[in-house]
Amino acid sequence: MAKRTTLYRYLTGPDDAAFCHRVTEALSQGWSLYGQPTLTFDAAQGRVICGQAITKDVDVPYTLYKWDVGDYESCVAGIAKVEAELGPVDVLVNNAGITRDGMFHKMTRDQWDAVINTNLNSLFNMTRPVWEGMRARKFGRVICISSINGQKGQMGQVNYSAAKAGDIGFVKALAQEGARAGITVNAICPGYIATEMVKAIDPAVIEKSILPHIPVGRLGEPEEIARAVVFLAGPDAGFITGSTLSANGGQYMA
Repeated sequence: MAKRTTLYRYLTGPDDAAFCHRVTEALSQGWSLYGQPTLTFDAAQGRVICGQAITKDVDVPYTLYKWDVGDYESCVAGIAKVEAELGPVDVLVNNAGITRDGMFHKMTRDQWDAVINTNLNSLFNMTRPVWEGMRARKFGRVICISSINGQKGQMGQVNYSAAKAGDIGFVKALAQEGARAGITVNAICPGYIATEMVKAIDPAVIEKSILPHIPVGRLGEPEEIARAVVFLAGPDAGFITGSTLSANGGQYMA
């Protein structure tokens, strides 16, 4: 099977580096049917923590590109450069996300706009430039990382919950448009994952206020989300589209 080019977008930081590392490991191990993958990363805000982590620990070829996923013209130019240097993008993983939490009666317009632009508008900005090529080649995989809070809502995260719910609507509508062209579009909704951010919470709070709400009794691992990405990107998931994969340990069953 032909080599596929994966464009994986993220915002860099300790959690993103860890998750990106796990996705890279999973792709390098799980994509044997595709041959050695070329992994292409773009980092909003221009930092390369994730790329450094991969270079150190993972023996898989990748190329690092940087642009602002919240700016459409930057995405168009960046993706054009990727495709000129590496070939067409066959798999797009939309993972960039930020939080600007606050109760709604105190939330500012800047908090709202920042989250909606990065977490929701960026789906259009990144997917639209690769969509026509996927349609022409009759193959594509678009995977959007949403959130449990896009499914159930979360107090103090009206902006984040609205954006992540919008991700799911984006997936369901676009999947219908792409199906006849061999393009699948799916969402993954993680729950509490053992990232650096979550592990920084007081262990007593995790034990008393978080774990009791997770039926499996533990946090998820980044590897578990990474392997869900690999599955949806691979050839065995060709009949799955418009779906939401909930990876939350049973905390919320949609």
